[in-house]
Amino acid sequence: MSFSGVFERRARALLLLAPLLAPLPARAEIEPGDLTLTVTAELNGNSAPFSREMVLLKIHGVYKQPILLEEVVQPSLANFSWTQLGRDHWSKTKLPDGQSAIAFDRTVAVFPHHAGQFTIEPFTHKLTVNDVGERRVVEVRSKPIPFPVAQWTEPSGGPDAKEPWWLPAKDVAITDSWSPDPETIKVGETTRRIVTLEAQGMVAEGLPPRPVMRTRGIITFAGPVTRETLLTPSGPVARATYQWDVKPGVPEIIPLDAIAIPWFDTNTRTMRETEIPARQIGGGLPDRETDRAPPAIPSPLVVAASALAAFGLGLALIGFGLGRPSLRLSRPTRRALQAAARSGDPAGFRAVLDTAMREAPDLARIWRARPGLVASFAALDRSVFGASGAPVPDLRALANALSRSEPVAAAAREPDRLAPLDGPAR
Repeated sequence: MSFSGVFERRARALLLLAPLLAPLPARAEIEPGDLTLTVTAELNGNSAPFSREMVLLKIHGVYKQPILLEEVVQPSLANFSWTQLGRDHWSKTKLPDGQSAIAFDRTVAVFPHHAGQFTIEPFTHKLTVNDVGERRVVEVRSKPIPFPVAQWTEPSGGPDAKEPWWLPAKDVAITDSWSPDPETIKVGETTRRIVTLEAQGMVAEGLPPRPVMRTRGIITFAGPVTRETLLTPSGPVARATYQWDVKPGVPEIIPLDAIAIPWFDTNTRTMRETEIPARQIGGGLPDRETDRAPPAIPSPLVVAASALAAFGLGLALIGFGLGRPSLRLSRPTRRALQAAARSGDPAGFRAVLDTAMREAPDLARIWRARPGLVASFAALDRSVFGASGAPVPDLRALANALSRSEPVAAAAREPDRLAPLDGPAR
């Protein structure tokens, strides 16, 4: 890093600290206990982690002396991958004896490379303090932490097995969307499938590669895979989006089997399984010779009864008004929203909402035109991606609002979003 970069970094740190330092009285001298730094490893299920399982390191400092400049020196973490979750957080705090102090907090996620007995070496916080009117640099060190990493002993799976993919996470969710519905397409037509996999307590690089989707009678064109890691106060949330264009090659109904994805629940320390659901391709709009046969001629009695029923229906429509076309989320998406709301999971709710907006762009435009829903969306984003402690909106009320049918003036036909697969795009 250049001299100007170091200067700018320390200047920014000073500006951040300035509002916190003014209320603190100058102390005569530094005494034992005035400057403390602790590092705590938050183990999942109070158990030693396995290889590539995330563990959060909580770095917490409490400083009674006014601080002029600061710099954290991190140990090498040679046997770990790691990422810092968000920016450092500074705040005012009160000690048990009533004295004022400054609190420093940083969260680092570490992922051990392999099993063994390791030690997290001390973190060092270099502080420039005002000591009896003079600037003084003090190094505050945390204590080393024993860090055992467990060996997988089950007969199958685990972090070292090639199959299945090792996926340790707090929770895993899958959303599956098709456009258009696969049951409505015929031979030569194309539908696009988008599967989104989200894992809490993982980074995107740890998610599995694109699953294999193959069965007799279809042609698949695999699209790009996108990966991203969302940093939240409770840890990273990894997201991967897989995409296929699917074209049936036979006129029969084609069953597409479910795809199982095993994962290790880091809370319960057990293997679990989720799946990309099974679907059916074709069959919704049959095109058979019998469908084109002329209809049978009804008897005069049937014609008279039908006319009378039509007359009654016309009176009913005059009295109650004609129905209007409406838009509504698919049942699986509504259920996913309700499930995330019941579990009080704002990050999971936000992920389902993101998928819902892609699934139903016309609904999304209606929602964004309503100030109440826009305010709820903003509050949800602050609770998931903002500072720790941001209030969570009423997820159940929001799920109910998004699950309602929305009337529209006319059912607008959605344009074809798929580029031709057998020729240049128009």
